[in-house]
Amino acid sequence: MADSLVPVFQLYGETRQWPTPDLLHCESIPERSRRHDWRIRPHRHADLYHLLHLSAGGVNLELEGSERTFDAPLLIVVPAMSIHGFHFSPDTQGHIVTLSRPLAEGLQQRLADQAGVLARSEVHPLSSPRQRARIATLIDQIDDEYRHPALGRSHLLEALVEALTVEVARLAEPLPGYAARSRPRQRGEAREHLQAYQALIEEHCAEQPGIEWFAERLGMSSAHLNLLSRRLAGRSALQLLHERLLLEAKRQLTYTNMTVGEVADGLGFSEPAYFTRFFKRLTGMPPRDFRHQHKGTEQPETP
Repeated sequence: MADSLVPVFQLYGETRQWPTPDLLHCESIPERSRRHDWRIRPHRHADLYHLLHLSAGGVNLELEGSERTFDAPLLIVVPAMSIHGFHFSPDTQGHIVTLSRPLAEGLQQRLADQAGVLARSEVHPLSSPRQRARIATLIDQIDDEYRHPALGRSHLLEALVEALTVEVARLAEPLPGYAARSRPRQRGEAREHLQAYQALIEEHCAEQPGIEWFAERLGMSSAHLNLLSRRLAGRSALQLLHERLLLEAKRQLTYTNMTVGEVADGLGFSEPAYFTRFFKRLTGMPPRDFRHQHKGTEQPETP
């Protein structure tokens, strides 16, 4: 299936904006799948990684051109840009943990080779009671922390996901005959360019250089950068930059005591008023209202 024909979702089965200031999202599989008759049609994400834990039930999994049915318990890894779809049995229980690119890249820096497991489309059967118990405990802790914000939330969530990544790296090989089919196909030049652009955004987003600046460093025109961004990510190059700025703004408003002016300055906005207009345009509310809404998740509100 051509990349341009595969829907690009911004969350599990959704086109809506990333809904949280956290670098991850966690929900139960029945929460969303039940509303879609237990079927999430094939799609991909430009910058999100999935870890699906099935504790009961089963799934007909479409993953990078391969289709196969699996029974729980198991854990599925879906990297960014991988085409995937799910048809769960109605008795399925479990969770899906979605990691943003900044979190995945941080794990890769800290865990080196072990974090490479996030870059491979894999199905990991949980064959031993010890494996099942350890993975289930970490998933339950992530879900509980995600749903009940408390002091130190972001640090604890990231620590739990780091532990989960190590556990996934330790898992046994996938079912015989499936591994070769489930590995990602060789990625084309366009995908590599998009990944390079996302890496540049991560490094330079707070400087807010123009799209021409990014395109020049990638050795292409800004029009071509926009074209591949829209084709592979479903958003313009500028929208991808703005989404990363917005995520960082949300995190700083939620998890630090910096004033709105300090957040604006740290993210490269020349004036707090410009930052406020930017934030309100993308979220529907000014930064102070967003901070008030998320007050108590980790830090007290700045006066």
